[in-house]
Amino acid sequence: MAKNLLIVESPAKAKTIEGYLGKDFTVKSSYGHIRDLVKSDDAIDIANDFKQKYEVPADKKQIVSELKKLSKEADMVWLASDEDREGEAISWHLFDTLGLKDATTKRIVFHEITKPAILRAIENPRKIDYNLVNAQQARRVLDRLVGFELSPVLWKKVKPSLSAGRVQSVAVRLIVDREREVNKFKSEAAFKIVALFDKGKSAFKAELPERFPKQDDAEKFLQDCTGAGFEIKSLETRPAKRSPAAPFTTSTLQQEASRKLGFSVSRTMQVAQKLYESGHITYMRTDSVNLSDHALNAAEQEIVSAYGSKYHQLRKYKTKNASAQEAHEAIRPTYFNQHTISSDSSEMRLYDLIWKRAIASQMSEAQFEKTTAKISITTRKEELVANGEVMKFDGFLKVYLESSDEEEENLQDGENAILPPLSKGQQLELQEMIATERFSRPPARYTEASLVKKLEELGIGRPSTYAPTISTIQNRGYVVKEEREGRQRTFRVLTLKAEKIVKDEKTENTGAEKGKLFPTDIGSVVNDFLVQDFKDIVDFHFTATVEKQFDEIAQGLTEWTDMIRGFYSPFHKEVESTLETADKATGERDLGVHPVSGKKVSVRIGRYGPFVQVGETNTDGENGEKPLYASLRNGQSIETISMEDALELFKLPKKVGVFEDKDMTVAIGKFGPYIRHNSAFFSLTKGLDPHDVTEEMAIELIIEKRKKDAEKLIKSFDEDPTVKVLNGRFGPYIEFGKLNVKIPKGKEPQSLTFEECKELAAIAEKEPKKAGKKFAKKK
Repeated sequence: MAKNLLIVESPAKAKTIEGYLGKDFTVKSSYGHIRDLVKSDDAIDIANDFKQKYEVPADKKQIVSELKKLSKEADMVWLASDEDREGEAISWHLFDTLGLKDATTKRIVFHEITKPAILRAIENPRKIDYNLVNAQQARRVLDRLVGFELSPVLWKKVKPSLSAGRVQSVAVRLIVDREREVNKFKSEAAFKIVALFDKGKSAFKAELPERFPKQDDAEKFLQDCTGAGFEIKSLETRPAKRSPAAPFTTSTLQQEASRKLGFSVSRTMQVAQKLYESGHITYMRTDSVNLSDHALNAAEQEIVSAYGSKYHQLRKYKTKNASAQEAHEAIRPTYFNQHTISSDSSEMRLYDLIWKRAIASQMSEAQFEKTTAKISITTRKEELVANGEVMKFDGFLKVYLESSDEEEENLQDGENAILPPLSKGQQLELQEMIATERFSRPPARYTEASLVKKLEELGIGRPSTYAPTISTIQNRGYVVKEEREGRQRTFRVLTLKAEKIVKDEKTENTGAEKGKLFPTDIGSVVNDFLVQDFKDIVDFHFTATVEKQFDEIAQGLTEWTDMIRGFYSPFHKEVESTLETADKATGERDLGVHPVSGKKVSVRIGRYGPFVQVGETNTDGENGEKPLYASLRNGQSIETISMEDALELFKLPKKVGVFEDKDMTVAIGKFGPYIRHNSAFFSLTKGLDPHDVTEEMAIELIIEKRKKDAEKLIKSFDEDPTVKVLNGRFGPYIEFGKLNVKIPKGKEPQSLTFEECKELAAIAEKEPKKAGKKFAKKK
């Protein structure tokens, strides 16, 4: 048995490290956390300084048993979980659960999995940092208390089975607030003027800085430019520089991987984890932009070797976030001379991004020559402006250019990659001038990446929490990430060419969204309820203050139980008060009066989702009439649905055509939308809106269902039509009334007689039902 047992979090990491340490070390994995708070209400003893009650989950008991055995046989146990607070907490859980002793336990950390880094960590062990453990404990306890106390309030006041979280609720609020900004936004139109000038064999564009709100004013400007003279009034050329971005932090990696690679935040972290465990990059959960001296030297050597000394410029970046630990490093490749790796496509692409960003951060500025020409018009006082840019030295751009969320919006029609040779006083010949109607844009909806950026700006969450927060709000059904089709919009174009103005109308697609985050109706209703009754939980400043308090605990400046007590006491009173006094939240909105019946039409959240109601329950109950109900369609919202769209929902059931001389009717039943034909029911395929079903689609569904049923049926019996031999997911079986019966081995399903089926069903009825072995009765 090896003298040393080293425990890491993941098996991939264990395999890599074991190769570095030799026969004196056994390296094992804990597979993440080995224990967690119990699921019951007594997980946290509030009266006893928030003492926690932990348990080892069933799937971790074998791992714990093995680690206990190995730790007793080893002379020294090395706890080598990750270097952040979560990793420190995992080390403490291992220490406590395995019954380790201070004298024979050492804690080591490293931010890259290379042989020098591992050996250096072994040479510099320390004890468990209980300040970091307490910071993690404080977060875990606080989030459990919030979830356990807030969720029952939502069950009672909004809808059963809901849950709430501290950071997640703030993230949902950001998305709800942004959606309402978009919905309230009133787009304003204005005409943009762009002129195209001839200059020998080349042409260039110039733009009027002002815009005209009215078409008449834009047309008047074009008329005045008919036959006008155009002259270069001023010409300014100045040098410009562009500096590279800092190396990646967790947040900036998630943003850039989203923009450049189309990765979700969670996918970025999964791929980065694999790269780290394989020894390709440094630790991927960090808010530091710092690079070690070793990394700076390695980057310099690679830049000089690959591109030449003029491309190198030493840069030391400082993190703006005060809570960031500068001892940690930014995300970078472990070996700068390794430009690419051999792995799967996702890992190769993300590694390429990390390598380029890190290497570019140590490269020279890109140098440009920017030219601005102002062009006078003899018939108007306004001036046109032409901009051009010439790159003099590519510098870091040889390797990498950072993307932005606003790239599409920032494109300017009047910008030129390069201007032809121009001189002050030069006369210009107008080729054409175009006035194009352009519309102001609403604020952009959040993507996963831009939401991470906003959370970071507000000081909410930390590198380890961004991905789980965004996954949680989607999994809980409060937010959806989806694509939405735009709508066609006409815009006007006036073109002055050859002394004539031509008017035209064109169309464009507007409002199309790809990979954006939208609040669901239940997400909006829960958000409004929390804003009204639990202001602190969804207050940006308050949530950021809580994060700072966690940082203070990690630095040993605050006692974690005092911090929790300061939060919990007022929060608990709010919970009790809300349970007693708050009204039920449904997000109800009155749409008006039904044009035919004169009854009230409203929309709200119900037990099974958002729906429209015609009539009022109380009054209609008195005269014997029940209200009418209809569920909202996909893409519809209780906040934006119109009366016209709401009334459309009541057009079901509707006849969609005739097949085999029988009507086909589309309707929505207890188990979802279906087609009724000849007394038979055919469920609609998932995602198909019943309002969109055509005659052709209905016939196709019926034929497909019949085909599947025919393939499923092996044999039926005249003696009793309810008895059938069928093909199931797990092989042939007998359907005997409401009972499903297994067919014994050796019996040919096709040859079974009615009497044999009857006998097998009788035997199955008498068999004792074993837990976990029950062959479920047909529902």
